[in-house]
Amino acid sequence: MSATSSIHFTHDVLQRFLRYVVIDTRSDPASPTCPSTEKQKDLGRLLEKELRELGLADAHLDEFGYVYATIPATSAKNVPVICFCSHMDTSPDCTGRDVKPQLVKNYQGGNIVLPGDPAQVIRTQDNPALADQIGHDIVTTDGTTLLGADNKAGLAEIMDAARFLMANPQIPHGVIKILFTPDEEIGRGVDKVDLKKLGADFAYTMDGETAGHIEDETFSADSATVTIEGVSTHPGFAKGKMEHAIKIAAAIVERLPKDGCSPETTEGKEGFLHPVGIAGALEKATLNFIVRDFTDEGLAEKEALLQRIVDDVMQAYPHSTARIAIQPQYRNMKQVIDHYSHIVDYAMEAIRRTGLTPKRTSIRGGTDGSRLSFMGLPCPNIFAGEHAFHGRTEWVSRQDMEKAAETIVHLAMIFEERA
Repeated sequence: MSATSSIHFTHDVLQRFLRYVVIDTRSDPASPTCPSTEKQKDLGRLLEKELRELGLADAHLDEFGYVYATIPATSAKNVPVICFCSHMDTSPDCTGRDVKPQLVKNYQGGNIVLPGDPAQVIRTQDNPALADQIGHDIVTTDGTTLLGADNKAGLAEIMDAARFLMANPQIPHGVIKILFTPDEEIGRGVDKVDLKKLGADFAYTMDGETAGHIEDETFSADSATVTIEGVSTHPGFAKGKMEHAIKIAAAIVERLPKDGCSPETTEGKEGFLHPVGIAGALEKATLNFIVRDFTDEGLAEKEALLQRIVDDVMQAYPHSTARIAIQPQYRNMKQVIDHYSHIVDYAMEAIRRTGLTPKRTSIRGGTDGSRLSFMGLPCPNIFAGEHAFHGRTEWVSRQDMEKAAETIVHLAMIFEERA
């Protein structure tokens, strides 16, 4: 009998998940600090404590809100050091305060009406993945907050796998590193990570959606800020003189494509140019955009489109100015991971060993793994089971979280087998 077939898994992932989601860890893009919100450390301290209780003696929370820990090797082989990573913060797009998780046991199909706000309904037509959840136990919120499965499901899965490995030292594996990060949702999840201290050769984020999926490709991402300097004068004497910065900004937004190049009109490998903020007054206004595409060429095309729109609008405002500042955010991890294809192959085999059918996909978004890959730590993304994230209808299945934890264990074993 092989080591794989003799494993009898036990899980506490659901209990951990329910413990983590009630801690408010929303990040704040307007904050200059790291972490952007001190409350993320509340969860960090709990995770540090639980890791130490599992026997991970070096577990610690650093000043920037990162949690590091090591599962010691049980094999004498020279096995590559692998890291499993998840983020502690939740999206600032929806409140994460006073989360009241609900458990729908033995789901039998149909829409799920959330009790705290019956207008919030998890609809089957919007969530086709529910068709694969018959018999599962599904965790939702009461409808008044997000759930935080993105990415507290990943945290709970890594913790569950760590507990299982520490309790079963007969399972052969190399050194395994654990990394929990702050501020991923605002694009700063690895700003202060210490890769030398981490000491990993390869990593995996547990931050994907559908069970069985592994993602080795992400958007490439930039931000674009348009700063408009208008002409201010007394409104009673403004004819022919005033050039209103807010109206200029509105004109730029109005010129954006209506039938493409936006999140609401694209899918698959199509990118977009997306306004995410507008602020200002008569004299000065700013527009904030995110630019996304799977290729650097696609990013450049969308940024050139924005420049053309701005230039065209400004022709009507000869005494005003507008400048565009482009800030790179992250790049498509596939550019790096294609050089280490075995780490995706191993993950697909690990998923297969859990009884799931692996599926290789791309992310219409980014993860900490995007930036980690370009920092020298190749890092694809494995499913965590989270669905409908960043909103009040977010949900996750207990069984999917358990399969993710099992994937971590199998993956650690595969690296040892093939070392």
